[in-house]
Amino acid sequence: MNLKAWRNFNLRRWLHEHSLKLLAIRDTPQAIAGGIAIGIFFGFMPLFGIKTLSAIFLAWLTGSNILAAVIAGALHDVILPLMPAIYVWQYNLGYWVLSQPHHFPPPMHKFKIEGPAWHFWTTFFSIGKPLLVGGFIFSTPAAIAAYFISYRIVDRHQRKKNAQTLLAQENEANPS
Repeated sequence: MNLKAWRNFNLRRWLHEHSLKLLAIRDTPQAIAGGIAIGIFFGFMPLFGIKTLSAIFLAWLTGSNILAAVIAGALHDVILPLMPAIYVWQYNLGYWVLSQPHHFPPPMHKFKIEGPAWHFWTTFFSIGKPLLVGGFIFSTPAAIAAYFISYRIVDRHQRKKNAQTLLAQENEANPS
């Protein structure tokens, strides 16, 4: 996005439009909430380039709503400017969990990783493994909370919509 587009970006309107898309999905509240939880889970995971495919596959595997998983992943991208800080927290948490005895990693400015070094497996095991472990620990509670919150919202919306539909059908059947 260019600077002019960012100035015209309305976060509240964008969230409202995407949440309406989630509420318009025709599926059970469990399937929609499951898809949202899966999308949020993979949104926090540092799986660069395969987040959406992973969310689609897991949603299909669990019988959750695939569209809800994709939309929730897109909703999660709203916090994209904060992701570097979140990845640092995830790395620190994962490093702490994996180290024996537990201790936090050295400061980030001591890492000297440039260009081709990112292509070696040793780099993945030194940085990627703690990042994945921390990402799993960080995203699991977020996904669980997203499931229960979205389940309540979708269930309430569908009940209200069904009640309105029944009322409209009764009014058509019994004109006054």
